[in-house]
Amino acid sequence: MKIIILGAGRVGQSVAESLVSERNDITVIDTDAARVRELEAHLDLRAVVGNGIDPAVLAEAGANDTDLLIACAAQDETNLVCCKVAQLLFNVPARIARVRSSGFDPGGPLAGPDGFAVSVICPEASLTRYIAKLIEYPEAMQVREFAGGRACLVATRARAGAPMVGLTIAQVRAATPHVAMRVVAIYRRFPEEPDRFVACSGATRIEPGDEVFVLAAREHLPFVLASLHRREGQPARAVRRIMVAGGGDVGLRLALQLGAEPGRFHVKLIESDPPRCIALASALPSQVLVLQGDATDEKLLESENIEEVDLFLALTDDDENNIMSSLLAKRMGARRVLALIHRRSYADLMHGTQIDIALSPAQAMLGELLAHVRRGDVQAVHSLRRGVAEALEIVARGDRKSSRVVGRKVSELRLPGDVHMGLIVRGLPEPGAAPLPGAPAAPPQVIIPRSHTQIESNDHVVFFLPHKRLVRDVEQLFRVSATFF
Repeated sequence: MKIIILGAGRVGQSVAESLVSERNDITVIDTDAARVRELEAHLDLRAVVGNGIDPAVLAEAGANDTDLLIACAAQDETNLVCCKVAQLLFNVPARIARVRSSGFDPGGPLAGPDGFAVSVICPEASLTRYIAKLIEYPEAMQVREFAGGRACLVATRARAGAPMVGLTIAQVRAATPHVAMRVVAIYRRFPEEPDRFVACSGATRIEPGDEVFVLAAREHLPFVLASLHRREGQPARAVRRIMVAGGGDVGLRLALQLGAEPGRFHVKLIESDPPRCIALASALPSQVLVLQGDATDEKLLESENIEEVDLFLALTDDDENNIMSSLLAKRMGARRVLALIHRRSYADLMHGTQIDIALSPAQAMLGELLAHVRRGDVQAVHSLRRGVAEALEIVARGDRKSSRVVGRKVSELRLPGDVHMGLIVRGLPEPGAAPLPGAPAAPPQVIIPRSHTQIESNDHVVFFLPHKRLVRDVEQLFRVSATFF
């Protein structure tokens, strides 16, 4: 696929790195010549120096035969205008604009065909949704949704004494026959080396310290997390006390969301800039306490009873401050800490340390972009393990004649050996389909596929792929022939 990326900042670089690894034809546009030349020297892509709203610059970048434009420059206005120019002058078929403004409705008329005609993404909104899921499921390291939230991929750290830890996957399956769940991947810690992927078979044993990925129906997530992360008989402990370091856009969005449920959370937000503190205090509900100070100040954390905090979130724009404040909060007694880390090398270093979750902003929203890049009827994509692995939701179309999957048993599918078919969601309505009058709609089913399970048309199939190079094989398998209309 031929793709133009406008903007070589943090988001643009992360997007370019991910898409280049999939052998796409990438061109990056930016006004900073040094930045794009450095990117061109490290990645297999083409760089163009200039303003992306200039038709001549877009033409030089190859907009005449481009499949996708991703505009992720610093200014919303630049991104929107660039996408509109690409549509009107070059007929670029797919256009995505990064828009930070909370007042821009992605589903409103401005984004529609009579407006800027773009698909809108907002990394800050993606981060807020991602963190909100971790607050809802505090024992999880990641929670990713599929099939409109009916199914989820969850990652958690296995703890000694939890009911499923120490069992083989076959034993787990036998002990939970009525639970729609499947263990799809395990990443195991080894001394003096990075975590290693462990292929999952019935004989694979879940060991303490493993990072376990499970696909499950949404209603079964609490049971799955408790069985892997909590000692038998230990009561659940919900997140109530939250401390946020950083009053930027992400911190503000999250505090607004948490403060919208009076009495549920006790939220404290720390910001170092006095004028910003005043603006935050006026924008946030009264139950959110805004503190002016430095989150790496030990005395401040001690005075605010950091040892009683259920979740400490370091969300500033400074990676070093986020790492240090998280480590300090953890040492002083915070039960769980999350650090927002923009530089991928830092995030890799922090994985497996005292920081419970090292979160990359680009990785949090990369799946929204990848869903536009994937071929076939791909509904959702989530980038995992810092871009190495991927979870993919794809819809089976056609019939037995036009499709290589519909009407066939799972055992008959020619899937690569490392690909895990995690679950099937059956019975979801077709997009835009009107319900039959007088007929109650049957609820969708979440099915754990076995070798004898037969794939039906309109099944939403969720896969876990430990290596991104396997994506094309799955897409090719689900592609219908030319006889399907």
